[in-house]
Amino acid sequence: MDRPIRIVMADDHPVVRIGARNMLTESPGFEVLGEATDGDEAITQTIELQPDILLLDLSMPRMPGLEAMRAIMNGSATVKIILLTSTITTQQIIEALQIGARGIVLKDALANHLQMAIKTVAAGDYWIGGKRVVNLVSALHELMQQAAVPQRKTYGLTPRELEVVGCIVEGCSNRDIAKQFTLSEETVKRHLSNIFDKTGVATRLELALFAIAHHLVTPQ
Repeated sequence: MDRPIRIVMADDHPVVRIGARNMLTESPGFEVLGEATDGDEAITQTIELQPDILLLDLSMPRMPGLEAMRAIMNGSATVKIILLTSTITTQQIIEALQIGARGIVLKDALANHLQMAIKTVAAGDYWIGGKRVVNLVSALHELMQQAAVPQRKTYGLTPRELEVVGCIVEGCSNRDIAKQFTLSEETVKRHLSNIFDKTGVATRLELALFAIAHHLVTPQ
């Protein structure tokens, strides 16, 4: 990116905002456009200022971070959102990434990770667990291995459809799936169409994320 990365910060704690702003303004390549102290302000400033990156506190007054992020994403915003939080559960990480978060930075690691996280997300990758993540589906699969897996719901999917879902999570093409189960590619397409209808998703990536978040696949 030739120009500075344009940033809005949303956090109700002044110390966090001041500390993050100082870290960013002291380094070339970053421009802080504005600051917000609650979820409503975060939405307003994101719409008005059109930043590249929104640093969004997970827990804020008036509207929590996840709700604010959902509202921003529903507005078709092009902003990339990095959540700031003191603590976060695996399930919250998965929910945040499903809504549209591109990064998660713990507040006690701001000094070490914030600038790299912003650069990583601005470049198109994800920042999870203190590192760059290129393959989001693989990263979420690893997260699920660390979490207790509750009783699985099938959402009306047949055993064969669940097998197809597992293949999608693994990155298989329609041809790969057809070969594995001795099916025609047209049959695989029909299975996928049924799966999309039952789960309410529209793309293979959305299906993979849905499958991991709702435990349709068992971590290996």
